Amino acid sequence: MTTLLDDPSAVLPADWSAATLVGRVHRPDEGGPSTVVVRDGEVVDITDSAPTLTDLLAHDDPAEAARSAPGRARWPLADVLAASLGSGPGPHLLAPADLQVLKAAGVTFVTSMVERVIEERAGGDAARAETVRAVVEQAIGGALASVVPGSAEAEKVKQVLLRDGLWSQYLEVGLGPDPEIFTKAPVLAAVGTGAEVGVAEMSTWNNPEPEVVLAIRGDGRIVGATLGNDVNLRDVEGRSALLLPKAKDNNASAALGPFLRLFDGGFGLDDVRAMDVRLHVVGTDGFVLDGHSTMREISRDPVDLARAAIGRHHQYPDGLFLYTGTLFAPTEDRDAPGAGFTHHLGDVVRISTPQLGTLVNRVAHAESCPEWTFGIRDLMTNLLNRGLLR
Repeated sequence: MTTLLDDPSAVLPADWSAATLVGRVHRPDEGGPSTVVVRDGEVVDITDSAPTLTDLLAHDDPAEAARSAPGRARWPLADVLAASLGSGPGPHLLAPADLQVLKAAGVTFVTSMVERVIEERAGGDAARAETVRAVVEQAIGGALASVVPGSAEAEKVKQVLLRDGLWSQYLEVGLGPDPEIFTKAPVLAAVGTGAEVGVAEMSTWNNPEPEVVLAIRGDGRIVGATLGNDVNLRDVEGRSALLLPKAKDNNASAALGPFLRLFDGGFGLDDVRAMDVRLHVVGTDGFVLDGHSTMREISRDPVDLARAAIGRHHQYPDGLFLYTGTLFAPTEDRDAPGAGFTHHLGDVVRISTPQLGTLVNRVAHAESCPEWTFGIRDLMTNLLNRGLLR
């Protein structure tokens, strides 16, 4: 298999040597995952101190715990990145999440909110999207950019749209008091950088969704961030929002990585709020899609999204990873005029930001991606057999 990046070091954040980067690798010699931290150009196994990433994040100061934990094994960072991207043997990166629930916030940017309305009005038919888009954008596109969800102004906009017959369930969660929070994938089901991401064979209209993902502990504290691809089947969700689980949760349809960057003295929530995210898709047909989005345009603050997901109303003892939503909904025509964008098999998807690095994956059918077979019981058994549970 050829590498997904000419330079594997491009996976890393621009200031990686100063960042606190943690994650998980699969160790072929031990047949299971290990918690790791990047130190001095090496990937260091700290599983003796943190059998799971969840254990590490439970520390009062996860960044300090990661920096000071003794190593039980170590490998050159370059070798691990090369193996992860398909050009070498040995330990390779997994998604930097284990026992956390994988949740996602939807419709958190005006652009993607309008696209969801278009999907709904088009009934999931990509051929109708261009005509519907012109009507919807003329009616509501520019009017919503500055409206604060849940505000009195948002309620006035809602009443006007209801009067004109333009209200939608997507506008309800985009402008109303309650955000859309859904389960993206089961615990341990996410894939890491270098892995295949899956779209269902039956889908003919689908896209990547580049997102910043928050790591949230069981007490609700946000302790770090990573990148995510919330792969979406637009034709399925467009038929009915009740099909959201079928549109969102398929084999290999949730990607995370490359590492989890922990909050420390040099990186925090304000850096997340200011992030610019790039999406770059290259197809075997020569098609190139290049787009940018910015967290500055998110309609709900990351803290508000976290509070909507976890609190007195809903607990996650092992924490959660929360996809915060995407500004980017690709509309460029690929196969035919007016048909918009959809994935082809073999597309290489790169999602990047200087602070978090690059999450890179190749698109395949969900049905042909490696089956997810390593569940929670397997993880506990593996750690026990390796003498890592006490």
